[in-house]
Amino acid sequence: MALTDTTIRNTKPGEKPLKLFDGGGLFLLVAPTGGKLWRLKYRFGGKEKLLALGAYPAVSLKDARERRDDARKQLAKGVDPGENRKAEKASKLGRAADSFEVIAREWFAKFRSAWAESHSSKIIQRLDKDVFPWLGARPIAEITAPELLTVLRRIEDRGAADTALRAKQNCGQVFRYAVATGRAERDPSGDLRGALAPVTHENFASITDPAEVAELLRAIDAFRGTFVVKCALQIAPVLFVRPGELRTAEWAAFDLDKAEWRYLVTKTRTEHLVPLPVQAVAILRELHALTGQRRYVFPGRDPHKPMSGAAVNAALRRLGYDTRTEITGHGFRAMARTILHEELHFKPEVIEHQLAHKVPDALGAAYNRTRFLSERRVMMQQWADYLDRLKAGARIVEGKFGSAG
Repeated sequence: MALTDTTIRNTKPGEKPLKLFDGGGLFLLVAPTGGKLWRLKYRFGGKEKLLALGAYPAVSLKDARERRDDARKQLAKGVDPGENRKAEKASKLGRAADSFEVIAREWFAKFRSAWAESHSSKIIQRLDKDVFPWLGARPIAEITAPELLTVLRRIEDRGAADTALRAKQNCGQVFRYAVATGRAERDPSGDLRGALAPVTHENFASITDPAEVAELLRAIDAFRGTFVVKCALQIAPVLFVRPGELRTAEWAAFDLDKAEWRYLVTKTRTEHLVPLPVQAVAILRELHALTGQRRYVFPGRDPHKPMSGAAVNAALRRLGYDTRTEITGHGFRAMARTILHEELHFKPEVIEHQLAHKVPDALGAAYNRTRFLSERRVMMQQWADYLDRLKAGARIVEGKFGSAG
């Protein structure tokens, strides 16, 4: 039911905040202190957000509705009203239309829909914390390489070398966007090649010795935690997808009759197809009885959200494995890549396609989604069979499945 001024005036504060809804996401938050604040609830990029629209009565009901309508018009154009307000605020604070922050926020708003939410959040937080305070107000065309290096060295000096390199990459993207839109002549970040300390990334801990893999699989079967986490543990080595893609898997993406799982790869936002071996289908059918009416295959404590990103690693630690030196949820990918090539002799390009890695292809990325599909179906089934034989204690003869590769 729509609000009226009479309803708003007669509503008294309580012990807890009270929400009076008007429609279209607009509501009035009545605080225990007596304050009445307009808020707009909306979704952007799959995430629920709140936008402050002012306080009543300074902002009347009519004014609040007009601001709600303006925000919804921005959403219809693919613009996040919250981010748009930040850009406008920056401009009012003296950041001209050609300032680094204004252009960076414009670039971010334009491209964020193509990124995973976790990735986009890290980008804007990195810029907010480490770049905007020093370069935000500067006209982007006037920023020099030494000036940018000073900002990046400040990040590096606190021991965050990886963050410094990522900030340099993001700044370069903003500069190139400014060049493309006619507001800068060049990207000064290109002059900083070799100016920052290189970062050596350690590989995720993994187990690749078949005998040790067998012990791990038997330990997983003996796991005494929740059924949802146990199913995630059992299916992780079989499908060897990225941990984030497994824990956020949605039932709508599965066709168990066709033994297929389709989803968007988190890093590239491209569609990927995972052929499901019979072992995976069996696990999923059993789990479907418990979580099949929910959105997520592996829900967390909150049934409307996926399980925690730390759940699988925490379960591995409960089984006695060190997730820093022995095995992690991500380590199942290295396990599969190594054994599939060295023990089962499948072709590297087939394995890489199943890992959803970028593989050079003259026919284009759109074709890659189903490339080597028949080979991958065979590979995934033989991989699951191989794991079952390992778990049962059988001695796997090298080359047993080599002809399929």
